[in-house]
Amino acid sequence: MASSMSTTGPSSVAQANPLCLSKKTMFNLSSVPSSSTFFSTSYPRVSSASPAKLCSISLRSSARNLACSCSIYSLKVKAKEELVDSEDSSSSIAASVSASRTFLNARTENELLSGIRKEAEAGSLPSNLAIGMEELYHTYKNAVFQSGDPRADETVLSTMSVILDRVYLDIMDPFVFQPYHKAIREPFDYYKFGQNYIRPLTDLRNSYVGNISLFYEMEEKLKQGHNIVLMSNHQTEADPAIIALLLETAVPYIAENLIYVAGDRVITDPLCKPFSMGRNLICVYSKKHMYDHPELVEMKRSANTRSLKEMTVLLRGGSQIFWIAPSGGRDRPDPLTGEWVPAPFDVSSADNMRRLVEHAGPPGHVYPLAILCHDIMPPPRQVEKEIGERRDISFSGAGLSASPEISFSEISATCKNSEEAKEAYSQTLYNSVTEQYNVLKSAIHGQKGFEASTPNVSLLQPWI
Repeated sequence: MASSMSTTGPSSVAQANPLCLSKKTMFNLSSVPSSSTFFSTSYPRVSSASPAKLCSISLRSSARNLACSCSIYSLKVKAKEELVDSEDSSSSIAASVSASRTFLNARTENELLSGIRKEAEAGSLPSNLAIGMEELYHTYKNAVFQSGDPRADETVLSTMSVILDRVYLDIMDPFVFQPYHKAIREPFDYYKFGQNYIRPLTDLRNSYVGNISLFYEMEEKLKQGHNIVLMSNHQTEADPAIIALLLETAVPYIAENLIYVAGDRVITDPLCKPFSMGRNLICVYSKKHMYDHPELVEMKRSANTRSLKEMTVLLRGGSQIFWIAPSGGRDRPDPLTGEWVPAPFDVSSADNMRRLVEHAGPPGHVYPLAILCHDIMPPPRQVEKEIGERRDISFSGAGLSASPEISFSEISATCKNSEEAKEAYSQTLYNSVTEQYNVLKSAIHGQKGFEASTPNVSLLQPWI
């Protein structure tokens, strides 16, 4: 996630600077036009919920109850790679409902694994993807068994049969993400699918949420039509599911309506796509991988421009909550000490997002957010160029914490110039995330639990 979105032409967003994103992605917000001409586009806009509609929602009601590149799949993806209208994507989902039941009909582990081999031998699954599916099964099984769940066998078989089925269906008919993707909840509920996957991997007895009152505060602001941005560190592909899991009891509306800015890799990796289909996403192509296929560069730039427009339209409508990782990628351990710390924030990323929110119209609020969950699904030690990565999975505790919103105007008042203000703003956000992260680390890895709380970070387990 080392680069920004690119556009061309005089009316495009000027010289991309990184806004960071999930899964190593950079988004260009270096120039946000205020003119209405910015929204002139034939691409269908997304309507946003009004404050009145949000007020009718019971926000505190009960919550509603992966990795190989392959030649066959790549050919299909390239043929459909540009983000398309919803009619095309919806037809793909509808068709999937009546597809093969090779995996859903499996009643034992042996039948499930035999199904993978059978489809590979038939040529419907590329061999390297079949290997990845088997690896995912075994690593998931080992992790769930670490939990001590007496019904682990049943949990693994029922969960993995659905996961392998969804991966297989997408190989047969690849889903194509729109610039703004709304979580698919029917006819198949991909959101619950993702939550069912992550729940057995998360040790809720050793998990915590910091400053839950701030999430209630965010709910109230959303009901009033305000926009919320969470400036966060980023640890794993599973961050969205873990965030939702830790919040779904106390603030289910936020858990289900968070919008994540997502890189192209999480919407093209065969073992990751089904999980991404259950999240609200702004989909972009990362500058880091912009030139991997030179013939697709212009298409990617055009798609990124549409994504920026969609994001701006959403913010102008108000009552939106976005998750952004200004670091530009997932945290990784220090190569010398092995210690995990939040990756430094990119100054221009934080400033670009701030300005986008300020120019949107409705009041906007930026909160620092810390997440600790790397043991559940750690990323590769180094950034990888190719699509597809091995998933190492463990049963572990996780933590999430927010701190009070950061005001740019208050920070800039004490700075000599705008550049110094941008630096100070980004550093203030990062310092807050790091402070919260250290409290979560002490509670979870230091085994101090609630005693790790500080005057600035109060830990709770809202699911109890």
